[in-house]
Amino acid sequence: MRLIGAAIAVVCCAVGLGAQEIKTTVTQTTKFEVKDGHDLKVSGCVRSFEDAGYMLTDDAGQLKYVLVTNDNLNKYVGHMVEIKGLGSDGDDGRIEIERAVGTSGVIGGEKIDGASLKQTKEVTGDLGFAYVSVKSVKKIANACP
Repeated sequence: MRLIGAAIAVVCCAVGLGAQEIKTTVTQTTKFEVKDGHDLKVSGCVRSFEDAGYMLTDDAGQLKYVLVTNDNLNKYVGHMVEIKGLGSDGDDGRIEIERAVGTSGVIGGEKIDGASLKQTKEVTGDLGFAYVSVKSVKKIANACP
């Protein structure tokens, strides 16, 4: 009889633990900022870039500049624009990349904030492509050639 009572107690405890819901969320943000270079005023066509960023292309669709911005430029994609900002088309620039990763969650209805990690990296010299920060955008035409 004791064995049956112990088995029921084990099953009840296991069911109680299994009913607790655990939800976790991982957030990641990345910010880019041009820290050094020279003032540029460039024009071209805004296109989406493979890393969810943007680039400025020439009339043939070839890359002219990578656009360094934390803003959403989707409304300019496919349009001719003039960009003013700080940048480099050689080895005289410097970009700072700040990445933050955090966790939070809910365990058994109780909100828990986990640890967060922040990393900053500086990239200098020739990156293999020209880039410009986006300080201002002026639409020149509604379509690209």
